[in-house]
Amino acid sequence: MNYLDGLNEAQRNAVVNIDGPSLVIAGAGSGKTRVLTFRIAHLLQKGAKPGSILALTFTNKAAKEMKERISAIVGHNTAKYLWMGTFHSIFARILRTESEVIGFPSNFTIYDSADSKSLIRTIIKDMQLDEKTYKPNVVASRISAAKNSLITPPAYQKNGQIMEYDMSIRMPRISEIYKEYDRRCFLAGAMDFDDLLLKTNILFRDHKEVLEKYQKRFDYLLVDEYQDTNFAQYLIVKNLAALHHNLCVVGDDAQSIYSFRGARIENILNFQKDYPKHHIFKLEQNYRSTQNIVNAANSIIAKNKRQIPKNVFSEKSHGNRIKVFSALTDNEEGYLVANEISETRMRQHYHYQDYAILYRTNAQSRIFEEALRKRNIPYKIYGGLSFYQRKEIKDLLSYFRLVINPKDNEALKRIINYPARGIGDTTLGKLEQAALAAGTSIFEVVQRSQRENPAGLNKGTLSKLMDFAGIISQFAEMAATADAYDLAGSVATQTGIMKDLYRDQTPEGRNRFDNIQELLNGIQEFTINAREEGLPNSLANYMEDVALLTDQDNDKDEDRDKVTLMTVHSSKGLEFKNVFVVGLEENLFPSAPMGANPSIESFEEERRLFYVALTRAEENAYLSYAKQRYRWGKLDFCNPSRFITEIDGQYLDIPDEDDFNFDNEPQAARVTANFSKPVLPGKRPVVENTQAISQKLVKLREAKKQSQTIDGDDPRDIQSGMMVEHQRFGTGKVLQVEGAFPNLKATVFFQNAGQKQLLLKFAKLRIMR
Repeated sequence: MNYLDGLNEAQRNAVVNIDGPSLVIAGAGSGKTRVLTFRIAHLLQKGAKPGSILALTFTNKAAKEMKERISAIVGHNTAKYLWMGTFHSIFARILRTESEVIGFPSNFTIYDSADSKSLIRTIIKDMQLDEKTYKPNVVASRISAAKNSLITPPAYQKNGQIMEYDMSIRMPRISEIYKEYDRRCFLAGAMDFDDLLLKTNILFRDHKEVLEKYQKRFDYLLVDEYQDTNFAQYLIVKNLAALHHNLCVVGDDAQSIYSFRGARIENILNFQKDYPKHHIFKLEQNYRSTQNIVNAANSIIAKNKRQIPKNVFSEKSHGNRIKVFSALTDNEEGYLVANEISETRMRQHYHYQDYAILYRTNAQSRIFEEALRKRNIPYKIYGGLSFYQRKEIKDLLSYFRLVINPKDNEALKRIINYPARGIGDTTLGKLEQAALAAGTSIFEVVQRSQRENPAGLNKGTLSKLMDFAGIISQFAEMAATADAYDLAGSVATQTGIMKDLYRDQTPEGRNRFDNIQELLNGIQEFTINAREEGLPNSLANYMEDVALLTDQDNDKDEDRDKVTLMTVHSSKGLEFKNVFVVGLEENLFPSAPMGANPSIESFEEERRLFYVALTRAEENAYLSYAKQRYRWGKLDFCNPSRFITEIDGQYLDIPDEDDFNFDNEPQAARVTANFSKPVLPGKRPVVENTQAISQKLVKLREAKKQSQTIDGDDPRDIQSGMMVEHQRFGTGKVLQVEGAFPNLKATVFFQNAGQKQLLLKFAKLRIMR
């Protein structure tokens, strides 16, 4: 039992109390993965069969890490029989086993978001709707939200509130698109990510014998990041746990930040009501961050009304106070952050990978990318284009998908003319219409074309189609016996993909060729590992692994020494020695309220998001804001974020306290005090008076700015070599003056903003004497 020796008392209690419903509240950096891992190991040591344990995570990376740790304790031969994986991978496994009862083939394709949007775009076109009105991204989002709420196409059409909303956004026919999308997925033998949850719920609802089978199989259920579950996931877990009641959920309500994906904080807040005979364990010791960072984070999250009380603490060193940067402009903010990274790296001997810059929106990255490049600081954008989303990879994977499931129309449309074989869009359109008319797949129409020619094609085109069908059928036969690597290699070479990419000897072309080689290397590694573990090593099994990868499983640069740039949402679950939380301005972070009456929920989630950002830091945290920022081509004056003032001032190193109000009742606290007022039944709480307060703050800020406005000197007095001052760019040196008055132009190098060319009659430069 020595694996228990390294646990603190709270962790140990959460590990050894294995019977009945358990809620483990795990504060930031408190070792929740360790507890979840050791609880499973303890179950096995107590005699539970590995096949009777179901552990659900949100990333394959988390599942793999836990399984490796468990293997080290109980042995690989025991751990390999655990049912452990992401919600989507586990339920895909169940659906493939039980697919026949819901009318799907066991080899159904799993569509990613790009496949779904492609199909939706096709349907919009076929329905002769305007794509500018019916934006595929918006339609896909509406369909996804419906599925996560377990709303099927018929239920969608009967829901008056939903239909009324679609009318209000001028897309009244989304219900028809959803119905047709569902029909075409079924015809193609395909499910999207949301279907894996929706169809599992339908399976358990309509086939009680199947539900009872899995209720009896799983004696113990464990769920990681329970605060991130949506309604569909919540209901599956509740149904599976209904027999034995041995459900352990681990999470932190203070880190619930994914409501836009359908996550419901109510799932964790209401656990104690759902399971009255529960045990609750609170992991409150933070092993990640300094005392100062933990205390600062506590002081802000305490402002939220809806939360499970806990007292997170750290026994690490007290650490430095959180440094606040006040920048005149967004460009200067980038400069200050890059400069701090450069200086502290040299002074404190950090690596670049010890730094992360976290922002609220992806668009903010540009400023920091430019500032880092000017300093020759290497960086990577986390959550950029996935390896598996690159064109050449998607092309080859589409061949694999079609070989495994010939009904997959989206895969066929992508590669029927790649490499080029003379089958154009006109031919494909005829095939697609013939397939829709017959209620079948495009590939089946292709196969029938030699006998019946339902699409009315000429002989030359028919010959090309027969060649294409022949090679796909040949690979399909090979799939019955070949392992993943042998079949993948044959597809890559015999289709002409490798030859086509090899011809392109440009740097981009060589990179694409290398990417295909890297994909094949990964398939070979999968094949060898599966064979050694006695698991299926077919191409179909490999494709399921790839289809179920999450964003956090696709980071190919994790060993590179680079500064990481990412949104706060992407940072959850990660940690860095030094963290910069940037763009801390009202209407940016927290983001601009949606609608006239924003709810308490939206503001509290923004505060939780800031809490997540702050608790990513191990040793040093920095907060920055700009007083002026360009938005939509217009220069806006900005107010510092309320989140800065909500932190207890003793934890901050702040440059200009005149900008803030650190009394016993901070200004931001007064703004949010309205949340505590009673709310009428059935009404959503709203923020009152924030518009008036915001306007007052803006007027005060503008008055302060106007008092600091620079009056420019006569443009004719400005000469090369002079030091000058600019309202926005700060101080700089004039490198060159050219032209004739009144159209004089000056090239100026500014310390904070770099080199700029300015028209002097508008620039209002002041000579520094």
